[in-house]
Amino acid sequence: MAELGNNAKAGLVSALNGALADTMALYFKTKNFHWHVAGPRFRDLHLLFDEQAAQLVGTVDAIGERVRKNDEFTLTSIGSIAKQTKISDQDDVTITADAMVAELRDDNRKLHTRLNEVKDAAEEVGDNATSGIVDDWIDQCEERVWFLNQTTK
Repeated sequence: MAELGNNAKAGLVSALNGALADTMALYFKTKNFHWHVAGPRFRDLHLLFDEQAAQLVGTVDAIGERVRKNDEFTLTSIGSIAKQTKISDQDDVTITADAMVAELRDDNRKLHTRLNEVKDAAEEVGDNATSGIVDDWIDQCEERVWFLNQTTK
């Protein structure tokens, strides 16, 4: 990758760390719902949420490594995630299964927006590696949104 200017690199790193924060927060929320879902669709949703959580955590290291490959620092703590995420906490363990599905769908849409910001920032600075990798993350996110949206019908 060509040497990036400080402002361009800062924008890419900021976008990556934002996506990292949202991915981590969404992972925790999805696992929370996996553990606490109840009702007639328990088994199906329990398994769906677990599959989606595994997919999310599977991208965490790749996002963090993209930051480090730009010779910058990643998020360092739950506090740093909380400061940068656009995913709201959900501590109510009694919300309905339907509410869980809708919330995860909407939060995955927020992550999708964030991933598109990474794509734009990567293309702006000519970081073809990040631009290519983020395509896979966007596709995974779109699939999660699709599954969750279909589940709400």
